[in-house]
Formats: sequence, structure tokens, C-alpha cells
Amino acid sequence: MAVVGNKKMNGALDKLLDRQDYLVTQANDLARSLGNLSTFEHKVLDYCFSYVKKDDDTSKVYHLSALEVINHLGLNKSGDSYARVVAAFKGLNESTAIYMQSTEPDGRKGILMTSLFSHIKVIEDGEIEFGFNQLVAPYVFQLKERFYSFRLSELSQVRSKYTLALMKLWNANARGKWSDRDDPNSLPPAATIEGDLEDWEAWFLGSDEKGKPIRWPAGRFKQKAIDVAVKELARLYPNSVINITTHTKSRHVVGYTIDFHSMHTSFNMNTLVIDGRKQ
Repeated sequence: MAVVGNKKMNGALDKLLDRQDYLVTQANDLARSLGNLSTFEHKVLDYCFSYVKKDDDTSKVYHLSALEVINHLGLNKSGDSYARVVAAFKGLNESTAIYMQSTEPDGRKGILMTSLFSHIKVIEDGEIEFGFNQLVAPYVFQLKERFYSFRLSELSQVRSKYTLALMKLWNANARGKWSDRDDPNSLPPAATIEGDLEDWEAWFLGSDEKGKPIRWPAGRFKQKAIDVAVKELARLYPNSVINITTHTKSRHVVGYTIDFHSMHTSFNMNTLVIDGRKQ
């Protein structure tokens, strides 16, 4: 019976390992694993990431105040705003599960189920203390150093969680150096993001409270998620050309490719191309 049991366990594990869309194996995977966050939670997490320095130790503990977050996001200094910030950290604690492939010393494969944060502490005077899980922290540091180069002022202008998700994907798949945060005239690099419909839904929608991937009809997903994100990015980056290609099979949508290109020009390009048509 032990052998049969092992075979069944191996089969169950193989099914999970085949779903690479949720496994974090490198920094850009971490950028793609935040689909469950709300817009506000995305922005609070971005603010947490801004505290990371390249020489930080994985056990470093960070401190900020709720008032800092309120000021950064342009909220009123009211009790409701403080409650909203606290609720956002609660959401981050609950919605940032991380799954990583593991290998035992004897070669056995497994899945490590952990969390982005080691802890989040909220104190009555408004101080907030947090640390990243030491197993995940190296990916956080890589993400900040290599990919996470947006100006916080840019992120604070974003209205949609889908735009924030697409910005992270753009950053993670960039070809070349991202824009210089000290040079307001610098441009973001080119990038191509390609995935099947289930990939895009995982990156944008995440999963429900039972861990089941959220699925929308392709038309609704395109209109309510992808189109919203690219139109807002076209506004934020007016010298960029964004091209969306919808992939179909037997008239059914099976995936998307989004290409980003920037152009050095004094004119406002704001060019968005969806399936060959300028918008």
C-alpha cells in the first residue's frame, strides 16, 4: 500500500508542478503572483517595496507610519483613512501566499507553501513594522533591483488594479534598462508579454477564497481588464506604442500578446493598437 500511496501522491504533486503560472522561481514570477490584490493593496505593497535597499539583509525589519501612506496616496487624514490603511495591510497578509518548488537533500521534489511577509505589526500610535519572509526576500530584492523601477508618483496615479498588474508585467519583461527615476524625460524599454488566456486571468484576477483560479468570459476579460489597463498606460506613458494581439483558435480566444515600444519624440504619441486597429 505504501507504494500505491506514493504513486498517488506523486501524481497529485505533478499536477501542481505542471501549473507553473503560480510557482515563484525568479523575481518576475513574484511580480506575476499578485493577482489577488486590490488596487489599494497594490499601492500599499508598492510603498513597502520602496523601502527595500539593494544591500538589505533578508532578515531586515522595516518601519513606516500609517500617516506616511495616507500622505503618499493623497488621502484625508481621517479615521476612515487610517482604518483603510490597516485593512490594506491585513489584506496583504492574507492575499500574498507564495508557492515555491523545493528539493529535499535526497532529491525528492516538493512545493513549499509560504507567504511574502514574515510578519506585519500595526501599533496603536500608527507605526507599522513589517519584514519579508527570508525564503522570499531574495526575490523581493531582485525585483526591486532589476525590475521594480517605477516612480512612486507614477504608481500613485494609477486607478485600476489591472493597470498596476500590467505595469509590473511590463517591468518584469523589459528588454534593457528601465527608465531612470532621476530623469523625468527618460523612456521605459520595449517589452513583450505573451500568455494564454488562463495565464492572463491568473496575473490579473488571481483566485477566489478557496484558491480556485478566477475565470471570466474572454470578451468580458478583454473589455474590463486588458483594455482598461492598456488605455490607462497609454495615458501615463504618452510616448509609448502599445500593441495588443488577440490569439484565437476556431474563433475562440486562447491568449494575448502585448508589445510595448517607446519613441523619442516631442509629440504626444499616445498610440494604442488593438488587433491591428489604432484606438
